[in-house]
Amino acid sequence: MHVANLADRETFTTLDGSTIRELCGPSWTPARNQSLAEATVPVGGETIAHYHRTSEELYYFTAGRGRLRVGEETREVGPGDCAVIPPGIEHQLWCDGEEPLVLLCCCAPAYSHEDTVLTGATPPSAAR
Repeated sequence: MHVANLADRETFTTLDGSTIRELCGPSWTPARNQSLAEATVPVGGETIAHYHRTSEELYYFTAGRGRLRVGEETREVGPGDCAVIPPGIEHQLWCDGEEPLVLLCCCAPAYSHEDTVLTGATPPSAAR
């Protein structure tokens, strides 16, 4: 049995600029088909627009307030919201609240830098 505790995990920064603490993934656990991590976007921060070639992502928001853009659609997100992000669809996060935007991110197949394509595009519809 493999059990990890979030408090014991070291942070790293993904290509999109978010801070991650990976709870489970193939590089160091028995998981073979997915990964689970806690991601944080600081107050006033945003991720770099990007997409994943093969990974489907689930974002489950646990703290903070912000906006999520998936494709051409942007909406406000906060604790309790869960979003599905299909592979190949550009997405981006903004933290608009007074505390960091925190989410659990499940990727299948597991997250990898090689699967991430940075686009840097922010469509006018996502602007405040």
